[in-house]
Amino acid sequence: MKKITRKKHLEMRLQSIPSHPKPKVNLEQYTTPSAIASDLVWNAFSLGDIDGKNIIDFGCGTGIFAIASALMGANLSIGVDIDEDSVNLANEVSYNLNVDNVKFIKSDIADFNCSLDVNTVFQNPPFGSQRKSDSGQDLKFVKKAIELNPNVLYSFHMASTQEFLVKYYRENNLNITHIFRYDFPIPKIYDFHTKDKQNVSVIVIRAEL
Repeated sequence: MKKITRKKHLEMRLQSIPSHPKPKVNLEQYTTPSAIASDLVWNAFSLGDIDGKNIIDFGCGTGIFAIASALMGANLSIGVDIDEDSVNLANEVSYNLNVDNVKFIKSDIADFNCSLDVNTVFQNPPFGSQRKSDSGQDLKFVKKAIELNPNVLYSFHMASTQEFLVKYYRENNLNITHIFRYDFPIPKIYDFHTKDKQNVSVIVIRAEL
């Protein structure tokens, strides 16, 4: 597989990755747009966090960060998601894209164990922006990422929680080096949605452990 060398080419490849096949409201599943995923992974690559590294994609959905990392030269990308439908589709997509340095595992992240030396973790947990019952899920993901002791963590969060998160990261000895900002489109896919589409302000924190 030839490594991608242009950001635009990466975005074009990621556009072929479909959304969650059967989005489940209890998992608050939203597909990361290819433009956001390609921008973040390209930045991660530029910072030396992808090429030749072992990557974990927590809450991988249909695999966009795991596949993007593999396309950018990761040694191995592992996507982990509790949803079997999404994992099956991610396996199918990676096969169709001829990406062979990636694999997907159906597992709750709380039960996931890894014998690899993990270099970089990507995670896009439930935002809790639509359902209060999902609030705090992002911290569960952060705690699990810390257990893996990677070199670097990239984690999505609601922008409105930035002040709290900066304090939380620092209290857990995570060194925040970058904060990326995106308008994340939330389509009308669940019954409780009242708008056809709503943009939610999110941040992605890059932290070194």
